[in-house]
Amino acid sequence: MSENKHYGGKSRPTMMDVAAMAGVSQATVSLVLNGSPAKLTVSTRQRVIDAAQKVGYQLVRRETQLPTSGKAHSTIVFIADEISTDPWMALAFEGAHDKALEYGINVCLAVSHGNAETETSIVNQMADSHVIGFLYGTILTRLVELPAELSRQETVLVNCYDAKRALPSVLPGDLVGGHAATERLISAGRKRVAIINGQQGVEASRDRLKGYKQALASNDIPFDPSLVRPGNWEPTTGYTMTHELMAMDNPPDAIFCANDLMALGCFDALRDLKLNVPEDVSVIGFDDREIAQHTHPPLTTLVLPQYEMGEIAAEILINSVGGLRANPNQIKVECRLVERESVERAPSLKEKSA
Repeated sequence: MSENKHYGGKSRPTMMDVAAMAGVSQATVSLVLNGSPAKLTVSTRQRVIDAAQKVGYQLVRRETQLPTSGKAHSTIVFIADEISTDPWMALAFEGAHDKALEYGINVCLAVSHGNAETETSIVNQMADSHVIGFLYGTILTRLVELPAELSRQETVLVNCYDAKRALPSVLPGDLVGGHAATERLISAGRKRVAIINGQQGVEASRDRLKGYKQALASNDIPFDPSLVRPGNWEPTTGYTMTHELMAMDNPPDAIFCANDLMALGCFDALRDLKLNVPEDVSVIGFDDREIAQHTHPPLTTLVLPQYEMGEIAAEILINSVGGLRANPNQIKVECRLVERESVERAPSLKEKSA
């Protein structure tokens, strides 16, 4: 799910456009254009810069001052529980920041580490400033219990939700994404599709497994519990579980890894076993991390749409302040499939009939 941005009738290039032209992830674009010291090659950085120039993308730095017409401009506060472990909340912030600037609104970032006292302090400190509302985001998709001070403010949740569903929330479409990943493997002619799932008890793991089961059912493929293996999002479990799967009497011919890092371990295990991807075993991941383009072969995966989620959340908040309430209260954003080479091309109708 993406949105066109219009300035004076002209479409404004987005970070997604830069990523597509440069052949990198949105996270990499964000790191390069914001001058992050992250370990990226010189050629990758230059490719992103060249692509941004070609599509006409202009990054408005967070410290950029907007015209105030004699008044302090309005601000949105984005509270994230964490930004250092994964790029997801940084991407969501970028999406919210870019969308808000279309309305002449600034967005500032505060990291709470999930500490309720810190979150309360942030809200209280901003109470007398020109804040129109808050965005609250979490790295893991999960249920959150917000401090009372934050619940009383205009707030939109990003990648999380409250127990009563009282606040609008924007979440990734993990269930539909799990279905799409499994369906892609089946469309390539695979009959024994395994899944190495994420950490148990995590929403993303639960929903991606549901999508996997639904895709099997819709293709009249019986569900086999032995093809479902638990993981923990790390390459080590991708490696271990792939070895276990391939040691079965009737091993899988395709593996859906619930994130890209586990797919890395899966690739290593298949290489150990002298099996080729995708000829012997097709592999698909989830998240579209930067590394997915550089595996051998490049990894087919699904985008975790944090940038778009940030955009949508900011627009919901801005609209709600203007009197337009979000309906429905919970929005799921599509996880787009990125075709690479770890899943063979699906046969055409002509080839199927031959």
